Amino acid sequence: MPVLSFVVPAYNESKYIAATLDSIHAAARAVGEPYEVVVANDASTDDTARIARDHGARVVDAGMRQIAAARNAGARASSGEMLFFVDADTHVHEALIAEALAALRAGAVGGGARVTFHAPVPRWVTLFMAVFTPLYFGIGRWAAGCFVFCTRGAFDAAGGFDESTYAGEEIHFSRALKGLGRFVILRERVATSPRKVEGRGFWQMMRINLHVMRKAGFEGRIRRREDAGFWYDR
Repeated sequence: MPVLSFVVPAYNESKYIAATLDSIHAAARAVGEPYEVVVANDASTDDTARIARDHGARVVDAGMRQIAAARNAGARASSGEMLFFVDADTHVHEALIAEALAALRAGAVGGGARVTFHAPVPRWVTLFMAVFTPLYFGIGRWAAGCFVFCTRGAFDAAGGFDESTYAGEEIHFSRALKGLGRFVILRERVATSPRKVEGRGFWQMMRINLHVMRKAGFEGRIRRREDAGFWYDR
């Protein structure tokens, strides 16, 4: 039985998923634990499923076109004692997984990691992240959606990701885990793609952020798909 389950939700991720899966295999093998990789194929119309199988993942069909539901479907199909939710454009590494495992085995229920990018970004993005990172990860102490980990027991006790939420579900899930025990933000960072800022300038992103903040409200999550086009319309 695998100790680690890596769950990768994926919708039309043929551009990114091969490198993501390669990074997962390399990190898991380096830490020396039995593991599995489950890709929750969320109604993809490209070669995502084939590429995932070719790169050693088990593919399950989610078909919900909702990130929270896809993560939950992947978790239900997995069998590991510890769950790692990794987005399909995100790269993990040995030190990151080793630190997460150490935290879980020391009694943490789950956690996340600060984010960096695995491709060049405009200078304004670097400056924005210099402000955003200490606020989100330091003060808020929430996991980023691209990388969340927890024990199987904590996932079940928290009820998984809230499937009434179309964006911000990682904040709700982080809060739920905090209510169960110690929640950690790792020292190691996880690398993800900068695709959400590609082709967008500073002021356009500021308008998008203001829209998201207005729709998410105090809860920090968006409950209507039509308000979450930044995540779904691509």
